[in-house]
Amino acid sequence: MASDETGMRIEGVNGQQWVFRSERAVVHRASFSRAAAVVTDVMNGTKPRYWTSDRYSAQQGHGEKHQTCLAHLARDVARVLEVGDERIGLALKIWMTNVFALAHSLPDAAASTIARKLRDLEKRIDAILKEKTTCDVTAPILRKIGNARHQLLVFVQAPGLVEPTNNACERALRPSVITRKVTNGFRAFWAAEDDATIRTVIDTARLSGSTPYQTIAKTLTV
Repeated sequence: MASDETGMRIEGVNGQQWVFRSERAVVHRASFSRAAAVVTDVMNGTKPRYWTSDRYSAQQGHGEKHQTCLAHLARDVARVLEVGDERIGLALKIWMTNVFALAHSLPDAAASTIARKLRDLEKRIDAILKEKTTCDVTAPILRKIGNARHQLLVFVQAPGLVEPTNNACERALRPSVITRKVTNGFRAFWAAEDDATIRTVIDTARLSGSTPYQTIAKTLTV
């Protein structure tokens, strides 16, 4: 399971558009809340083996194992390299590049090769996180990565099932972001709920190859 959320206006106040994504279904949920209670309500007692999200606290602790979105951390690494400690930033940049290369090679790589590269990545990130710095940009980002240390390479345990980033959820939320910018939100909560329902049906059908037009036409003729 993977999850993400983005801001939206509902009835003139700030709300949230949530998305939850698995191999077989995509669920959108409109809410006034950004709290973990939204996740708890959607999951209804189910705890998947793997969960992917950013580091936002409300999205933590819902799966047995958690993969943090490395795309978010890669942006922090880019900031370190740009305005922080250049030596640490370069080491983190190379490490991230090697991680994404490993993720790309997982389907075809031998188990022994994966294990060797994983040991190397773990050893290197531990060494980087032990680096001392007085830079007020680099230090907090090192702490942030350190807090997520046990969530950085979980995707290696489930090739093809767990991705190193949460980009699929971000893409699923992109139409909602465009809607927010164009319309400035929903005047009624029922409209936000209906929009989430439509996106749920269309995005779930898309997983099996159906286009939005095919899905809408089939729904209207049932």
